[in-house]
Amino acid sequence: MSTNHKSPNPGFLASFIFASRWLQLPLYLGLILAQVVYVYHFWVELVHLMEAALGNQEALKLIFEASGQHSDTIPNHLTETTIMLVVLGLIDVVMISNLLIMVIVGGYETFVSRMNLDEHPDQPEWLDHVNASVLKVKLGTAIIGISSIHLLKTFINAESYSDKALIAQTVIHIAFLLSALAIALTDRILHPAGESHDKH
Repeated sequence: MSTNHKSPNPGFLASFIFASRWLQLPLYLGLILAQVVYVYHFWVELVHLMEAALGNQEALKLIFEASGQHSDTIPNHLTETTIMLVVLGLIDVVMISNLLIMVIVGGYETFVSRMNLDEHPDQPEWLDHVNASVLKVKLGTAIIGISSIHLLKTFINAESYSDKALIAQTVIHIAFLLSALAIALTDRILHPAGESHDKH
């Protein structure tokens, strides 16, 4: 004879506390708005680059200053260094945008509510096994990538920075790298290989 054990309904206080997770929703919506700002910034910089390539001196001045270069005279044509710095800036925007997507989608799925995207053809592969631990590792990796772009831009334009600034950025990048390695190592210890991660 089988006995059905029905789990008790949570009390009002427990339900209220659990429902408080929806307070995070405005935060994720705010990040979506930040994503819109990044998209706008990306296209503004891209348009300026194209205009400068066509000989627009005003656009050339804008991207020269935006790329962080310091010189008494602004060149009257695009240089390889300026193009590289602007392109790295665009890549930086894309990587930060990817980071925002991971935080918005992964955070909502992990901490707020399931999205039920199992049948959606565009469901990200990483979302299928995302949890708080996996999300931290992925965010750490993304931050290292962004830091690498910033460090590369700094070294390309090294003459515009002091030795102290160069050393500080290098140390910060190494700190990000060590932090990500520590997070990944902690995740490996807590969840050995072959052990499935619960999604929620």
